[in-house]
Amino acid sequence: MHTLHAPARSIAGRLLTLAPCLVVLVLVQLSLPDIASGQQQRGGQAVAPQDPSLKPTGERVRVPTSHANIQAAPSSGAQILVLAPRGTVLNVLGRDKEWIQVELIPELRKTGMVMRWYRNETSGWMHDSTVEIVK
Repeated sequence: MHTLHAPARSIAGRLLTLAPCLVVLVLVQLSLPDIASGQQQRGGQAVAPQDPSLKPTGERVRVPTSHANIQAAPSSGAQILVLAPRGTVLNVLGRDKEWIQVELIPELRKTGMVMRWYRNETSGWMHDSTVEIVK
């Protein structure tokens, strides 16, 4: 069996003590793009930060199909919070291009199919192709 000389053992020992720090640095580096964009990560998918100061715009939307996804962020790759059933009417809080931010109402916990909706989330995002404007 080959033994390490004293300087080599010293370097190997130092590398082993630094390994946890290197892992942390890599994890921080991987999450920086999401932090810079203002989106959090949960389970590898984008999650939009919740803004409790958002108020309804006065506009409302209805789900015309059997179900429509309400997602955590304005992205097709974002987590689905809940599937809203046909006829659900929701208040609009804002827009981001083709995405509509809607207010999550307590009734959705009973009528919708909850996927990953946590208690602190008060809004979600729907693609404009999945809803119709209520007049």
